[in-house]
Amino acid sequence: MSDSVGKIVLTGRKVVAGCIEGEALVTQETISGWGGVNPVQGTVIETRHELRGVSFKDKILVFPGAKGSSGWSAMFHHCRLYGTAPKAMLFTEMTTKVALGAVVMRIPTMTDFDRDPLTLIRNGDWVKVDADNGVVEITPRS
Repeated sequence: MSDSVGKIVLTGRKVVAGCIEGEALVTQETISGWGGVNPVQGTVIETRHELRGVSFKDKILVFPGAKGSSGWSAMFHHCRLYGTAPKAMLFTEMTTKVALGAVVMRIPTMTDFDRDPLTLIRNGDWVKVDADNGVVEITPRS
């Protein structure tokens, strides 16, 4: 659904409660936590990843999900401790790795959307995540 001022609204399922808004950082690629993330800098360091060297700190991270070992949640837990975690996560493929990562980071997280956020959200869009009510509001950047 879209409204008259160009906003796009998605509905989905809450993984971790909370409401936050911020700038979107979108990748079409899964992220490897163990060896793919630098928790001190809050950056993707995975070789050949489209976000290599890009910081997800204070962004709304939109991605397919996690890959690799259960170390994914440990690396993202360290991001929370270092203050480099994303503000929220929106993902399309639920796994225990990404769910546990969201829980240990304690950030609003959603999945199971009525439409694919990877096709509707672009880098730099302003995104309001209301996981409590299962709603994501996207304001495309100008």
